[in-house]
Amino acid sequence: MKRLLLLGIAATLFACKGEPKDYVTLSGKIANPDESKTLKVFQGRDFEKIITVNEDGTFKDTLKVVAGDYNFQHGKEYGQIYLENDNTTSFETDYESFIDSMVFKGDASDLNNFSVQSFLISKNYFTEDLVGTSDMKKVEEAIKGYKSAYEDLKIKYTDVDSTHVASMDKNIDMTVQQLSKFMESKQATLNAFPKGSASPAFENYENYAGGNTSLSDLKGKYVYIDLWATWCGPCIKEIPALKKVEKQYEGKNIEFVSISVDEGRGYKGDAAEAYKGWKKMVNEKELGGMQLIADNGFRSQFIQDYKVNGIPRFLLIDPNGNIVSADAPRPSSSALIDLFNELNI
Repeated sequence: MKRLLLLGIAATLFACKGEPKDYVTLSGKIANPDESKTLKVFQGRDFEKIITVNEDGTFKDTLKVVAGDYNFQHGKEYGQIYLENDNTTSFETDYESFIDSMVFKGDASDLNNFSVQSFLISKNYFTEDLVGTSDMKKVEEAIKGYKSAYEDLKIKYTDVDSTHVASMDKNIDMTVQQLSKFMESKQATLNAFPKGSASPAFENYENYAGGNTSLSDLKGKYVYIDLWATWCGPCIKEIPALKKVEKQYEGKNIEFVSISVDEGRGYKGDAAEAYKGWKKMVNEKELGGMQLIADNGFRSQFIQDYKVNGIPRFLLIDPNGNIVSADAPRPSSSALIDLFNELNI
């Protein structure tokens, strides 16, 4: 009798649970949602699902998926999520701080929170100030802190499967290697162009304001040079910070010079269109300082003399035409103001 009763209870529990669902339920809320009111979930070219985001930022839908990592997009922001059929997964975030405020709940929440937190610790340790420094001791301390913080995450999110942990281990190692390689390259540049040595010079670069300008025309002032292009995303990102610094040092003994290396890239190889694009962006974004364009893009002698193979790149030259830094801090880095203060600009 007891056996029959136990079998009956087991059968009832099984009936209540039901068959595994062949879809995942995804829901959540995005504060301050983008006007697109959509959330696109995709995996390369193999899968795509558009989910409607309501006026209050909430969303809910079902997706038939093959278990794995998927990307999602809302407006201009992106994220990553693990999805598996028969799961109920959700996340909440704020569009204005998309990744920083993201929290996952429901099935696979440990895995998804582990992934996003692993990304965020890199932002905490590998800051703009670190990129702007030439102090390798600071870099080593940041790497040590980064690795330690990652180990703490592995202890916190114990339910993450070994496959994902192994994959994240590789990502962490790759990030450290990339930073180390970047800093080694930066140090090599500084060594190749020692402080106090004569700076390479540019001559007769077209000035947006009219006429031509040479580096020798600026003698007597510090010259902070921004090497950029209209198609360069990281370059454009620095513009607001550069404008702020320009305003802060208005009237001081320093000239802010932006030199475009536009020559056709981003314009289907059409140099004439690249030139028009440069003038258009200077006008539309109301770029300040002195706006010049190099005479032959990346092949310009001045650019080659400074061994520039990537942009943005910032240079600082003293009033005598000598190098202060051949790889100066970016405008968005507080290290730049520290350097200006050190020079009493």
